[in-house]
Amino acid sequence: VFCFPDPRTDSWPLVYSPLPVTLVFTSYLLVVALGPSCMRRRRRLELRAPLLAYNLAMVALSSYMFYEFLVTSVLANYSYLCQPVDYSRSELGMRMARVCWWFFFSKVIELLDTVFLILRKKQEQVTFLHVYHHGSMLFNWWSGVKYVPGGQAFFVGMLNSFVHIFMYGYYALASLGPQMRRHLWWKRYLTILQMCQFVAIAAHSSYNLFTECPFPDGFNTAVFLYILSLLALFLRFYYRTYVRGKR
Repeated sequence: VFCFPDPRTDSWPLVYSPLPVTLVFTSYLLVVALGPSCMRRRRRLELRAPLLAYNLAMVALSSYMFYEFLVTSVLANYSYLCQPVDYSRSELGMRMARVCWWFFFSKVIELLDTVFLILRKKQEQVTFLHVYHHGSMLFNWWSGVKYVPGGQAFFVGMLNSFVHIFMYGYYALASLGPQMRRHLWWKRYLTILQMCQFVAIAAHSSYNLFTECPFPDGFNTAVFLYILSLLALFLRFYYRTYVRGKR
């Protein structure tokens, strides 16, 4: 099944071919490579109002996706241990496929995180971790929506949407200015929450590699290895920021 596109989503926007998402990714890398030099002789932009609007919109979108993943999985009686993809055109099957597409599309929107950093001349925050995470999620979820929009994949989208409610809530508060800094003491715990998310996803995807589950092992293996790479990078970030940095 994993080798063949899901006919329900195959014609959907950005999914029908790898070309659109590849063009988006290439444009993103060009912005990352050329943006700082374009901004070198320009005044950095504050962008407080656009940032606040953007981050609040992302909180709303993340909340909507978390609700859809959770409610649809409950109504469809999804298993958290082994859940094959429902390839039918049933109401709940299509509802899960649609929220998977929205989750994929949210990864396209999130590329604006990097654009805002470059326009504000915060190049030091455009790290390898930042670019790797944003860029790779595009292709991961393109393949998810193309081949397995639902099933085990719902857990990844649901958990990530939940974490992003708090993450973009933090960014919205931070965009209000330096006076909010004393209220953002919980940044460290946000990083811990992100890492707990990775551990949960790794456990969830690896479990099915050792059990009989009619969900593609190739997809679970790819998720497991990718999550391990993110966990390693986030642990390194946590150590450098909160342990070594503090010392």
